[in-house]
Formats: sequence, C-alpha cells, structure tokens
Amino acid sequence: MQLAKLLWSSVGKKLLTGITGLGLSGFVAAHLAGNLLLLTDNPDPFNEYAYFLHTVGHGKVLYLMELGLIAFFLTHIVTGVSIALNKLRSRPISYQKEGNAGGNSQKTLSSLSMAFTGLLLLVFVVLHIKHFKFGPGMEDGYQTVLHGETVRDLYKFVVEEFGKLHMVALYTITMLMLGLHLRHGFWSAFQSLGIRFPKFEIAIHQAGLLFSLLMSFGFIAVPLIVFAKSLK
Repeated sequence: MQLAKLLWSSVGKKLLTGITGLGLSGFVAAHLAGNLLLLTDNPDPFNEYAYFLHTVGHGKVLYLMELGLIAFFLTHIVTGVSIALNKLRSRPISYQKEGNAGGNSQKTLSSLSMAFTGLLLLVFVVLHIKHFKFGPGMEDGYQTVLHGETVRDLYKFVVEEFGKLHMVALYTITMLMLGLHLRHGFWSAFQSLGIRFPKFEIAIHQAGLLFSLLMSFGFIAVPLIVFAKSLK
C-alpha cells in the first residue's frame, strides 16, 4: 500500500514516466535495428531475425518481452496523462498565459504536443501490431524455408506493404510524430529522474535531439528505400 501510494505521488509518477520512457526508447532503437535488415535484397536475414524472436525459449521469451512492453506502454500512458491533467488543474485561470521557464525548459512544439503525439503513437502501435503480427501468414502464401523448416515469410509481406504509396505516406507522417515526441521526451525523462546537472544539461538536450532525428529518419528511410526499389 505504501509503495503504491509512493509510486502514485507526484514524484513517483514522474519517476515512472521517465523510466518507462527511456525503456521504450531502447525498444524503439532495437526495433529500428531489426527493420534495417529489410534493406537487404536477401530476405533470409530479416526472416531469420523474426523467426528467432518467435522461437527463442519456445516462444516464451517473446511472450515475456511483449508483456513487459505492454506494462511499460500502459504505465507510461497512465502516468503521462495523469501528470498532464494535474498541470491543467493547476492553472484555474484559462486566460492566464504561462511563460517559458527558460533554457531547455522553454515551450516548444515538441513539448506542447506530447499528449497528442503520444496518443497518435498508441493508435499506430495497435494498428501496426494488428497488421503485421496478426496479418497474412503461411496459409496466405507468405512462406519460406529456413533450416529445412517452412516458416512465415514476413519479409515478403512487409516489402509488399512498403511498396504501396499510401502505406509509406502514413508511416512517414507517424514517424515524424515519433521524432517530435522523442525530441522533448528524451530530455524530459532525465529531468523526471532528477538528473539535472547543469554541466551535462546541454549535452543531454543535444543527445535527445540527435536520438530523435536518428530514430525518426531511420524509420522513414526504410519504407522510402523499399518503395523506391519497387519502382524499378
């Protein structure tokens, strides 16, 4: 009871938001690394990667990872929304304007749109999982052979989807929103964890900018390159 009360306090929610935010950032980076395998003309590396994830530990490892991700997502969303609502309640006068705190705390498009981009990314993740994880499988002709075993050809399905202009456009817009969210979220996570050394504040802020650009444009580059190849 005491632990739950502590975690749901103002400080506790900020800590949970920061920890889950950094954890999800790590997942985003790992996911991008896997997606880069789509840029090879050989489908085996990507299918090997997907096959490994689904079979390691007889599928139990992936199951535990997915449960962990769900827990991180839900915690990040609930604490983030709660913090945002508390901030709104603390401003009873609707016409009162709040100035910038100065330095890296000043209001930006990225900081002001955190709730919007966060909800948009949540919708994207749900649709993304439904489309690719539970989409067409071996019974629909998406199959290949790895190590003498017939498995789902996820590479073929993803490449076909990235060959569609509307899919690439939607993916690109969403990844721009991801970059916008990470732009403020990365730096804010360190603030939430109480890591506020003036000497390193600028470096953390710049690292957040670099990370958001790498993730956003990294994810955008994959479907664009795949789409360009499909036009040849």
